[in-house]
Amino acid sequence: MMTEFDVQAVDLSGILNATAEEKAKQVPEPVTYHLLCVLPDVDEEYESGLVKAGQTMHYEELLSPVLFVVKMGPDAFKDEKRFPSGASCKVGDFVLVRPNTGTRIKIHGKEFRIINDDSVEAVVQDPRGITRI
Repeated sequence: MMTEFDVQAVDLSGILNATAEEKAKQVPEPVTYHLLCVLPDVDEEYESGLVKAGQTMHYEELLSPVLFVVKMGPDAFKDEKRFPSGASCKVGDFVLVRPNTGTRIKIHGKEFRIINDDSVEAVVQDPRGITRI
């Protein structure tokens, strides 16, 4: 049975009124073999200059195959049997993953994903122009 949760009893003033430095500390630290990634910003216009609908932008963000690696857990890519060639990527890489991969979270309006190390399928130098089919 679900219990009631009093939203008004939760004090969010510390989060909402936080400084930029305090907000930066709210980004989670991935544990074990997980990677923390952020979704690149979606272009608001098509190459032709036509403005995209809000729903289109939402789907492009939601189903994006491109992520940017922000942090890595301490055990990421350490399993020599699964990763005999070493790590597939590093912090600062753009990686390709399957759409909807990982745990989705939003922090201050920006979407992050926590993914498993074996979810990385490729590393790309420049993700511009890469879209889902």
